[in-house]
Amino acid sequence: MLRKLAASAALVLALPLAGGAMSVAAEAAPAPAYDTHVTYHQWKGTPGFKHGTSDGTVVDHGALRIARPVGTLDYTDPFGDGSAVTYDYATWLSPTVSTAFGLTELVSSWNATTPAGTWIQVEVSGTTETGAQTKWYVLGRWASYDEGFHRTSVDGQKDDDGTVYTDTFATRNDHTLEDYRLRLTLYRKAGTTATPKVTMLGAMASAVPDDTPTDTPLGGAEGIVLDVPTYSQEIHKGQYPQYDNGGEAWCSPTSTAMVLDYWGAGPTPEETSWVDPSYADPQVDHAARSVFDYTYDGAGNWPFNAAYAGSRGLEGFVTRLRSLTEAEQFIKKGIPLVTSLSFEKGELDGAGYGTNGHLMVLVGFDADGNPVMNDPASHLIASDDQVRVTYDRAQFEQAWSHSGRIVYVIHPASVKLPKPPKGEANW
Repeated sequence: MLRKLAASAALVLALPLAGGAMSVAAEAAPAPAYDTHVTYHQWKGTPGFKHGTSDGTVVDHGALRIARPVGTLDYTDPFGDGSAVTYDYATWLSPTVSTAFGLTELVSSWNATTPAGTWIQVEVSGTTETGAQTKWYVLGRWASYDEGFHRTSVDGQKDDDGTVYTDTFATRNDHTLEDYRLRLTLYRKAGTTATPKVTMLGAMASAVPDDTPTDTPLGGAEGIVLDVPTYSQEIHKGQYPQYDNGGEAWCSPTSTAMVLDYWGAGPTPEETSWVDPSYADPQVDHAARSVFDYTYDGAGNWPFNAAYAGSRGLEGFVTRLRSLTEAEQFIKKGIPLVTSLSFEKGELDGAGYGTNGHLMVLVGFDADGNPVMNDPASHLIASDDQVRVTYDRAQFEQAWSHSGRIVYVIHPASVKLPKPPKGEANW
């Protein structure tokens, strides 16, 4: 249920913001009535990646890959056997993205696959309000699998300009950034021909007020409930200590697994054959292993969860919405949302617990506009049939606002996102 406090910015009241810059013929959500600054930019496929600067990379069939190595790196996996491995690499550098506000936080997202012996690294740098250029901050070292390479965030990056809290870049000392660039590095074992294939790279940047309204208007999704399967994280308590022991630690992968199965993109029996056959819902165990961050020592890394969905043929990114009014527009398009929230026991009627940080799936709304949730920790009961619960709208928005209204948006490319709010270019 919990995202770990020591490593993550999950419980900071102002967190990164994002969205999908896609437009469809659908009614847009109302413009926010409060001062929430958000911008999201992504580079996707051949049209997107052509705008960046390639050094040894090329776009092939919509995916960025290594065409020729431009250097080598001797990398010692901190969770491996202690020996250094030499990797060839190539890079792609995004254009500079200027924001209309001084951003204070940023989270990246990516969709990729990495064959054995390959991995990717994502970094960010930006210009401060004083005109100074920051260093490059590592936002993730990631691979689809954990055999031979352990995906990880990177600790110890704090300086005067900013820091990285597991999956979140945040400015420091009252600094803001006026723009940012992303750098993507693709690695493969030296002398081999395998290559990562990256289909999307994006980032969400934000400056969000601590207080946002909880009395937002209804958005037209009243009475719509999506048929998302229900999985309890609690039935996995004690499973696989190497992946944080199941139970309350697995809210994020359990939520991600529910959405993957809703879209028919979950793992096959062959892929979950490593899971103890006595365990129910092995797709949850598979998700926990597939999103596990070895430095964070947990399965709650936001971009890693979205990237897992992306590795299974879906599109996934991390964003922040401004209200349940906006969330309703996704439900109307058939898209469930994984939400991040926190609350004290008794602040969310019907939950039966309190939490410093928790993920659950928004699957719809009742006739009065109250959110219908697949809460994998509902009442802390180890039963899949206890997961579906309806929460009070205002109470939910308050609990959701503690994370800055973070969501994972996961959907097939064929299911288009709703229009962004009026006056906004994107989500």
